[in-house]
Order: sequence, then C-alpha cells, then structure tokens
Amino acid sequence: MNKPSRQVAKPLRDLLNKLIGDAFTRQGFASAELVTRWDDIVGHEIAAYSEPIKLQWPRRADGEGGEAGTLVLRVEGPAAIEIQHLAALICERVNRFLGWRAVERLVLRQAPLRRRQTKAARAMDPAATGPIAEKLSDIKDEELKEALARLGVAVSRADRH
Repeated sequence: MNKPSRQVAKPLRDLLNKLIGDAFTRQGFASAELVTRWDDIVGHEIAAYSEPIKLQWPRRADGEGGEAGTLVLRVEGPAAIEIQHLAALICERVNRFLGWRAVERLVLRQAPLRRRQTKAARAMDPAATGPIAEKLSDIKDEELKEALARLGVAVSRADRH
C-alpha cells in the first residue's frame, strides 16, 4: 500500500530567487549581484550617486562572438558629470567583478535614486539621557551633547544584555 506523498512547502528563498532572477534577466543581468552588491563593486563614493538599471547587449548575427554590453545607470542629476568622468573606472570595476569584459560603455539616465529607507533615529527618553548629559556639561555643542548622551544610553543597554 502506497501512502500519498505529502507536498513539502518550498522555501520562500527558492520561490523569490526564481521571480527576482527572471526580473533581472529581463534587464540583461546574468545575476542579481551586480545590483545588490553595487556598493562593493564600484565603491561607496560612486554608489552613493548611481545605481544600475539594466545591461544592454548588442544584437549579434549568427556566428559572431559575444561583444561587450552597455551598462545603463540611474544617476542623480548633479553627479552625472562626475560619474561620466569615472566611466572607464566603473567599467573596469564591473568587469573585474564579473571576471570578463562584459561592459564596454556606460549610458547615464538622470533621475532620483531609489534609496532604501533608513530607520529614523529613535528618540531617547530624557530621563535616561539626563544623568549622562549632566556628565557632559563641558561640551558646548548641544547636538553633540545629545548624540553622546544617546550613545551612552545605548552602550549601557548593550552592557545589560
């Protein structure tokens, strides 16, 4: 007697990898790493003002070898000139990361970046920061004093855990 097989739930990671992988493939990316590791690839200074949109591959006739593609970047308006001057460096870093000459040139699209939402700093309880702030009376800059008081509270909380 055969027991009916139970379907095991697929891990969410596997389902999302397929969906996300398909979306990246439509944009010309062989893997999501060029987008997800952009900061590591080009450096924080460049990544702060740019992000890859897609990788365009040239149409090729049958039998021709693979030519390098064009990386399309979204760049914040004021930084576009600087990014344009760094195009050779960006192409070199991307190609080094990918391990082959995949990108030959850049095309820039000026638009606001889709920034990740950062967590807003939590407001500290004045009762918790008060005793620490009193010890910092020598500091004239109020913003610095508040920041140091918040740091002191965070450190004392971490020591308790």
